[in-house]
Amino acid sequence: MSRQVIAGFVAGAALLGFAVEPARAEPSGSAGEVARFLQRTMDGLTFENVLDLAPPGSSQARSLAASVDKEAKTANDYARLLVGADPKPIVQQPQLDVTVLELDRYGRPISSGTVLMSPQYPQGVVVPVDRDFHTTEVRWRQWDDAGWYANQGKGTIDVVPGRENAPIDFMSPYPASVLKLMVNFGVLRLVDKGQIKLDDTYDYQPTAVSSLCGEASSNTIRAYMEASITSSSNSASCALVKLLHDRGAIDELNQTFQDLGLETLQVKGTNPANGGRWSNPVTMSSLDTAKLLALVNGVPGKAWSAPDGTPVTNAVLSPASRQVFKSLLGEQGFNDMLSTTNWCGGDYPAAGIPQRVASRWIGDDGAVTVAGNKFGQDVRPCNESAQVTFAHKTGWVGNSGADAGIVRSLPGKAGRHYIVVAFTNLGTQYVDANRPATKPGIYPVAYTEKLAKLGHAIDQYEAGRTAR
Repeated sequence: MSRQVIAGFVAGAALLGFAVEPARAEPSGSAGEVARFLQRTMDGLTFENVLDLAPPGSSQARSLAASVDKEAKTANDYARLLVGADPKPIVQQPQLDVTVLELDRYGRPISSGTVLMSPQYPQGVVVPVDRDFHTTEVRWRQWDDAGWYANQGKGTIDVVPGRENAPIDFMSPYPASVLKLMVNFGVLRLVDKGQIKLDDTYDYQPTAVSSLCGEASSNTIRAYMEASITSSSNSASCALVKLLHDRGAIDELNQTFQDLGLETLQVKGTNPANGGRWSNPVTMSSLDTAKLLALVNGVPGKAWSAPDGTPVTNAVLSPASRQVFKSLLGEQGFNDMLSTTNWCGGDYPAAGIPQRVASRWIGDDGAVTVAGNKFGQDVRPCNESAQVTFAHKTGWVGNSGADAGIVRSLPGKAGRHYIVVAFTNLGTQYVDANRPATKPGIYPVAYTEKLAKLGHAIDQYEAGRTAR
């Protein structure tokens, strides 16, 4: 999401490798150690204790009703949400989809854990996976903004056909700006095919202007990608989506995800006229997103077998494209969900994954500013004590909070190499009871700090993996 919109929040936010076969996961029906840890940790964080700024029936809920472009809310929209808000306890267990994919030193997946939490599974349920880190045990449902309240978190539209009898039934949270991972992957596939070059100029000429995408623009494809990933520019991302439509590549991209066994990754319903209309038909599960990031990270030899039995390998992207992708993810400016280093040293939110912040965002005073959004905390002490790099992408809307990335230890630090992905309906609409007021001119905390505590707990667990 374009983070400029949140700058309009009012100050009264106090309410607010080797070609070697990789090691395999446990067979379907079993729960590995990391999955059991994840379930216990998520249950212990009591996500059900957050407050809702737009409870059902409130004027705030009516003002933030679902729109065609889910990420097109303006600063004034969010300001109106906060003014006069009377936060109430969330009406039911929040929806969370979290995966940790553990890697060896070469990037091969060696074990995984996926836990789903919802009104149906208030203590969390572990998703069984097979030897290809794949599951047929979940009936994935498309997110429904109104249906989460009206239907107790049960979806009505299937994401993957043929799963009607699956034992776990789960409505996937909308992925928000993490969807830009799929878009940029699709663009790099075009680069690898020789259809475009990163330094080609693309003239974005929408035939219908949307509030999400903005006016016409012209820039290099590389520049659009950089803005899409590192500062989460919606306008740049719309240009890339339209580029995919112009090249007739959207259907092929969706088929590629199916062919790779990543069935829940779907870029559907977007508007070829402007690259907008990002809404509920755009879907991602945490497990499939983690596997996509494993391919971006690099897996020697076969990563897993596709549904037709063919080996899935790094060949889905060239080495050059993987390097571009990883570099952009490593330059992420919004380190404020599973990692909270942008808020270094503050009493709130809690510390998350102890990552190093890219120097490009740090001003002379040590504080981070991204696309005009000022965080106001000196991050240099946290950079000096950082344990890991976190090449990731965040996203939010009112009822979606998301973060997905690759964690690797810095030299001399306790060994970590893992991928973590979290999708949840806990976006800006939901706040902690202890959330302090936001100082004027400072970017407000966008997520419950429980997500940072989850990130920290996962990282500490992974730091001790080699000792286990």
